[in-house]
Amino acid sequence: MIESVWEQFGAPLGIGRDSGDMTAVQIVLRTVVVYSFTLMIVRLGSKRFLSQATAFDTVIGIMLGSVMSRAIDGSTSLFLTMLSGTALVALHWVIAALALRFDWFGTVVKGNPIMLIDDGTVNEQGMQSARLTENDLTQALRMQNNHTDPAIIKTAYLERSGQISVIPKTREPRVVDVSVKDGVQTVRVEIE
Repeated sequence: MIESVWEQFGAPLGIGRDSGDMTAVQIVLRTVVVYSFTLMIVRLGSKRFLSQATAFDTVIGIMLGSVMSRAIDGSTSLFLTMLSGTALVALHWVIAALALRFDWFGTVVKGNPIMLIDDGTVNEQGMQSARLTENDLTQALRMQNNHTDPAIIKTAYLERSGQISVIPKTREPRVVDVSVKDGVQTVRVEIE
């Protein structure tokens, strides 16, 4: 009886057939099954795959895509491919949990942010470490701060995700005293 059910399930998916012997319909059905399964395990595993991911997240995304694509074309067993994909997502989840629990492990897996600007001064050592050019930094300042002058930036970091974050200096309001002639009182104006 189990064999009968397996045959009814397996035949439309081309299970047990060589990749060259599968029909277009079987490949489409396999694609739907693999896509649905992959979406399910990614949703259960991590929402960071498609966000501002670190290299840690990007690697799992690439590997998962590579592994799961083999099930579509029939080059490997559908069941074994799904098992491998599940193992990859589970491993990613375990490593992420360890990185959350142990800061040192998170640093090993995800890296550290690199300071690029400190109180308006470009950190040349940080720029070299991040392998960034002045043009790269200028572009990030322009895109996030609408200015290109590092002197008006409190700090800028190359984050673990590869994004450059910029924190502008807070501007102190300039106080101007305006006096009116003939003994009228002085007006104080704060200009930001």
